[in-house]
Amino acid sequence: MSAREDVLQRVRAALGETGVGTTPAGRVGVAPAPVVVPRAYRVAGADAPGSAAVVEQLVDRLVDYRAHVHHVTDAELPAVVARLLDDLTSRDEDGNGAAGAEGSAAAAPAGATVVVPPGLDPAWLRDLDPAAVRHDSPDAPLTATALDETSAVLTAARVACSETGTIVLDAGPDQGRRAITLVTDVHLCVVRTDQVVQTVPEMIRLLAAHPERPQTWISGPSATSDIELDRVEGVHGPRTLHVLVLAAVAAAVPGA
Repeated sequence: MSAREDVLQRVRAALGETGVGTTPAGRVGVAPAPVVVPRAYRVAGADAPGSAAVVEQLVDRLVDYRAHVHHVTDAELPAVVARLLDDLTSRDEDGNGAAGAEGSAAAAPAGATVVVPPGLDPAWLRDLDPAAVRHDSPDAPLTATALDETSAVLTAARVACSETGTIVLDAGPDQGRRAITLVTDVHLCVVRTDQVVQTVPEMIRLLAAHPERPQTWISGPSATSDIELDRVEGVHGPRTLHVLVLAAVAAAVPGA
């Protein structure tokens, strides 16, 4: 059997087609030959997950990728979300706003809307006008047109890798359907510092807890370059990415 045939057999087996192999659930066919995967690569970084070093490295990568980074605490997060949404209404004709400017908290004005997944922490929406919030869920999904008409999307994240500057969403309840973070033009993504690991293998091991979930890997705003290397943003997803780096909360003291 050629390598090509072996790969195709495993794909067909994973899809559950009869007579071509066995799925992980052992449903059909003959099991493919076991494969020994070399594990000689570096499986973990020198810096601990959530440490100041990995957070600093992640921020450095994200800024290099043209993402806007905001360091926030739990108490500050709702006001920062409201300010960023407010900023969307003051963009100029080129789509530029005061994204990085500091300002006072204010409720989002009429016209600025944000879509949120069903499991998002409601406290994050505390400073928003309820009329500005669009709720999306697998049971009641917004249409692509409705998403396109929404100003921004606010989600949590599953994990982030500092060495590559990559944030991954795995469609958990606080991250929602892939569509809400691909159609909407502005993404506000909250990453807790204790979700930041240094290397890709560390990130993959965490994602392996839910192999059935679709994943979205984000390294800065969506962008591509044409044959003359002219950068074009927003072709495959949001043109603007705000990453809200949320300081991890210390463990609660029993009885406090």
